[in-house]
Amino acid sequence: MTIRPIVRYPDRRLALAARPVTAFDESLRDLANDLLETMRAAPGIGITAPHIGVPLRVVVLELDAKDGARTYVNPEITWASPKMILHREGSVSMPGVNDEVQRHARVRISYQDLDGNMQHEESDGLRAVCHQHEIDQLDGMFWLQRLSRLKRDRLVKKYEKMSRGS
Repeated sequence: MTIRPIVRYPDRRLALAARPVTAFDESLRDLANDLLETMRAAPGIGITAPHIGVPLRVVVLELDAKDGARTYVNPEITWASPKMILHREGSVSMPGVNDEVQRHARVRISYQDLDGNMQHEESDGLRAVCHQHEIDQLDGMFWLQRLSRLKRDRLVKKYEKMSRGS
C-alpha cells in the first residue's frame, strides 16, 4: 500500500468525468488499497481515484472504524429522496475549506465490488451525503459547484490565501 500524492484544486483533472472500470484484477485491488491509505493520511473520510490522478470510477469511504472501509466501483445513484438536507462538506483536494451543501437525505446506489459483482446500497445521513459527493467527483463536478457563486468565490479566495501561507 502506498500513500499517493493528492491532486489539488483547481487542477483540471478534477473537472473530468472518470472512466468506468472494466478490469477487476490485482491492479484494481492495489488502487483501492492506495486510496484507503492516502485517504487516511490526508486525513479524510472519502476519496476517489481522480483525487490521486487516476481517471477511473472508484470510491473508498471510511466513515467510522466500526463499519470499516468500503470500496465502490462504478457507483451510480439509482434513486434519491425528494427530502433534502444541509451537510458540511470539504475535499482532500482542497484541505482546510468547507461549507454546507444541500443534498438528498436518502439515496440508493448500484455499484460493483472489487470482484465485479453488482451490489446495491441505500443510505441516509452522512453516508448518503458522501455517496452523492464522491459520485459528483467521478462525474467531474467538484463540490464547490454545488454552492452559490458568492460562497464559491469566498472559499476559493480563502483556500488561495491558505495555500500561500499568508
